[in-house]
Amino acid sequence: MHRSIRNAVRLVPLAFVLLVPAARGGESDALPPAVSNAKAQLLSQFFAQSAGASPAVLEYRRKLQEYQAARAAFDEEAGAYWSQISEKRRGRNAKRRSGQQITLEDYVLEHPPLYNGPKRPVNPEPEETPDRPTKKPIPVVADLLRAAQELYQFTPQRPSSEVEFKRVYARYALASGLTREQAVRVYAFETGGTGSYDVQAGIEHGGKRAISTAMGYNQLLTTNSVELLAEQGHEFIRALSDKVARTSGPARQSLEHKLTILKKMVAHAKSVPDTWSEHEKIGNTAQGWAMHAMVLDIDIGPMLQTHKLLTSVLFARAKGYSRPLSAAELEMMNLTGDGTGLDMVTMPQAMREQVPTSNFFQRGGYERNPVAIRHNTVAKLLAVTDTRMDSNSNNAGARELAGAF
Repeated sequence: MHRSIRNAVRLVPLAFVLLVPAARGGESDALPPAVSNAKAQLLSQFFAQSAGASPAVLEYRRKLQEYQAARAAFDEEAGAYWSQISEKRRGRNAKRRSGQQITLEDYVLEHPPLYNGPKRPVNPEPEETPDRPTKKPIPVVADLLRAAQELYQFTPQRPSSEVEFKRVYARYALASGLTREQAVRVYAFETGGTGSYDVQAGIEHGGKRAISTAMGYNQLLTTNSVELLAEQGHEFIRALSDKVARTSGPARQSLEHKLTILKKMVAHAKSVPDTWSEHEKIGNTAQGWAMHAMVLDIDIGPMLQTHKLLTSVLFARAKGYSRPLSAAELEMMNLTGDGTGLDMVTMPQAMREQVPTSNFFQRGGYERNPVAIRHNTVAKLLAVTDTRMDSNSNNAGARELAGAF
């Protein structure tokens, strides 16, 4: 019922516009009978529904019409802008594939429109609310451990202390090619400089509810864990095999069991095409939760955390970018994806000052990102990332990680 009222309100002005020329112009300007009848029925329905409505309801309908008109005008303008963003992005990708230089002309240099019209009014009458699908609960550490035990009969070996995990992570990160600055400053940005190896997004700084599966120093999602096992699993198996060879007694038996489980997980991760979407499908299942539990393991966890960043470093190097990445540049690749992040990283400083951050987002992501909106050029976004890293690097966890290096 209420939906039809809103549609009627939205269409009434058009009905009046169409009826006016007929009143002025006589028979030659009269509307076709079918159209005239339809408009007459619409007007009749509208006025019938409005009859007896309270002043509050009439005011709501007036404000709703204003809101819908303003929102429609904004959506038309924004749609054109974001279509241009997509077109420019396709053009840049094509130029990169053919080895051509990227210039300012390959970016949209205007900032996106932001809606500043009237807010949607609150209906004083009760409305039917559509049934929303029940959201699946986000798995937490207890769920990951349960899945690992049920599917693989495995429990990750937790560190004896936070500093033990940090030392293992620092040792492996340095040996793999990450720098102390990169590891510590990204950790400071991702966790606020206080996060533990098992910290989960939302359950931190007094938070009680997980908001995603992002976990650990570099905030890996379940999909990240599946993807890293698929793409870097051979390296994890090699490193753990070397440790097994150096160990004896009961400790060796435990490591051999872990190695067997790791090989199974890697095989399962490799059993689907190597794409984010396929890895995400696994990540949303109990099998993906079990793989994600490896983030908690003292041997596998540091390797997963390291390669979350190292893959970006290697990606940049493979694309011919040999200069060491600053921590802020590495974080851009970590946050936005390697391809998009490298687009920003390879940009000369003069261009960074001019290119809006909107060039590197989809519309929905940008409009929900107050940081990107407020710091609306590449230079400003990198600068605020550096500032936050500077501040958070003074916190206890970041200082402890720096000491582990």
